[in-house]
Parts: sequence; C-alpha cells; structure tokens
Amino acid sequence: MDAIRSILLHLDDSDRTAARVAIAAALAEHHDATVSATYAVVSSLLRMAAAGSEGTSLFADTWRQLDDQRRGEARERFDACNAGPRLVYRELDEAAIVPAIVRGAFTADLLVLGQHDKAARGPQGTPANFVESVVIDIGRPAIVVPYAGSFRDVGGQVLVAWKPTRESARAVTAALPLLKRARAVHVASWGDDPREVEPLLLAHGVQARYHAEGEPPRHLAEAVLSRAADFDADLIVMGCYGHGRAREWVLGGVSRGVLDAMTVPALLAH
Repeated sequence: MDAIRSILLHLDDSDRTAARVAIAAALAEHHDATVSATYAVVSSLLRMAAAGSEGTSLFADTWRQLDDQRRGEARERFDACNAGPRLVYRELDEAAIVPAIVRGAFTADLLVLGQHDKAARGPQGTPANFVESVVIDIGRPAIVVPYAGSFRDVGGQVLVAWKPTRESARAVTAALPLLKRARAVHVASWGDDPREVEPLLLAHGVQARYHAEGEPPRHLAEAVLSRAADFDADLIVMGCYGHGRAREWVLGGVSRGVLDAMTVPALLAH
C-alpha cells in the first residue's frame, strides 16, 4: 500500500469508543486521511430471538426503543471525543453487520476494530467472532485495538512477526505507510530468516533490526507478545491465518492466541 487515505472505524456498545477514536484520529492526521466512524451492532430484537427469549415479538417495540437509546448513547460517546473534521459519524441499520462492515471496508484502505472482551458486562453489540470474520473476509488490513490499555497513537515502535506466507507478506505491504513513519522497526521470525523481507523494506526506505528467534516454541503467540513487550512496541504487524469450517472461520493457533491476549494494537491481514 502506497498510502492510507481512507479509514473505516467500527464503533459498538463498548466503552472503548474513545480509545478507538483516538487511534483513528491520529492515523488520519499522520496520513492525511478521512475516517468513516461507523456504529454497527446486532439489534436487540435479533439478539433476544437468537437467545430463544420467550415473547420476543410481543416486546418488539421495547427492543426497538432500546436500540434507539443505544444509538443515542453511542453518538454521545463519539461526540465527547471531539475527534475533529477528519472523522465523519454514521450508523448502519442492517441485520447482518459482518457483511455490512465488510462491504464498507472494500472501499477503505484500513480498518480499525476492537478486540472482543470476553469478561465485559452487558452486550457489546457484536458477535464474539466479529473481528476474525471481518478480517478474513475483507482482503484489507485491520488494526485491532485491545479492550484494555491506553493507546493515543500507534506505529512509533513496530514489531513485524515475519513468516514467508501470503498473509504475512500482505500484512507487511499494508503496513508500509506506518513503517516509513516509525521510529524503530523490529522484524522477528521463528524458524525462518527475518531478513527475507529486508529487500522490500529497504526499497521503501525502511531501516529495520532483524531478529532470528530460533525454532517456534509451543506457544508462539506468547512469544510474539513477549517480544513486543521487549521492544516496547506499540504495534504488531502479522498475518492472520484461518480456514472455513461449517460456514464459520476458525483461526489458527497463533492468530487466535494474539487476538485473545493482545496487549498492544495489532495490524492483521489475511
């Protein structure tokens, strides 16, 4: 990717609006981009129906009123961020939010999504597999923001988890506009030569440090996150691996491990 000019930011019912907006706004400022801040959640009526709640249809008006209230609160949280003119707020009122977000992402350079918080109280408005479903379907890179922690900006110190695969190559290519601006770039590889990607990075003016980490450990996701901490990285760049089963996407062990336990934002590409 030569440049980042359009960003799709997903907003839901979680209290992480400010964290995601801050990152999207900083990216927009650094890269002269615009952001479509898009609120999209599963309706209360559908959630109740999926849960098998009795009398769902009888209380349809109540569920719609609840959704109206949720939309109003989401807009208030966004407005409180004072994100500036580069961010434009909009709402999607569609039942199938994954296809809706995917369709919107086809015309964006980059997505900003939020990590699913398994311990969150109350509904977040998105299915637990929302992030992986979107990332694997879109063919676009996505920065996933952890559900905990403060991240005003990303891309100052970057860890590239390199593997000679299509997914990893796509992630590195998508991250080039960020890598060019980074203060430090570390490329680490487990079981492969991290310098395989050096010609590409040098061709784009990116100076990096390379780390051959030896054979992959049993828990590779933990190793990736540990090295991110060692390098004080504020962004991990890596491929996202998965395969379809029973019409759902199942992530590979490393992708799932990083998404479950991430402590810094990660740029993923499939």
